[in-house]
Amino acid sequence: MVCDKAILTAPTGLHARPAGELVKLVKSFTDSTVQISVSGRSVNAASMLSLLSLGMKCGTEMEISVEGGDEQAVLAAVRDFISAIKE
Repeated sequence: MVCDKAILTAPTGLHARPAGELVKLVKSFTDSTVQISVSGRSVNAASMLSLLSLGMKCGTEMEISVEGGDEQAVLAAVRDFISAIKE
């Protein structure tokens, strides 16, 4: 398992469109499971409703945990995606 932290910088926070794109990205890696934790609450990043339930706003710090065969690649892709959200 590998973990890293990221800060959501999107001015509008994580809403439906970027959450859906993140779920699609996570599901494209079939050998790994991704969890995102905010304030002690952890959800499966392959579930859009779970991600939205975290209520992530601009400035939210999250921990990304990845377990599976391609952990490093998945962690890098998710971290890069989160940092690139602009809307």
